[in-house]
Amino acid sequence: MPIINVKLLEGRSDEQLKDLVSEVTHAVEKTTGADKNAIHVVIEEMNAAHYGVAGVRKSDQ
Repeated sequence: MPIINVKLLEGRSDEQLKDLVSEVTHAVEKTTGADKNAIHVVIEEMNAAHYGVAGVRKSDQ
């Protein structure tokens, strides 16, 4: 049972998140041979104030 965890900054539409789940599921099914019904995708959206790169929060850019 593959479990895929996707972390990204919040702000995508519901349609984009729906497509992401579908495409990730398809890629895992194709590359691993896992049954589609056994593939779990978890999306964790992060607030830009809670994520930083090179010492700067994304919300401050």
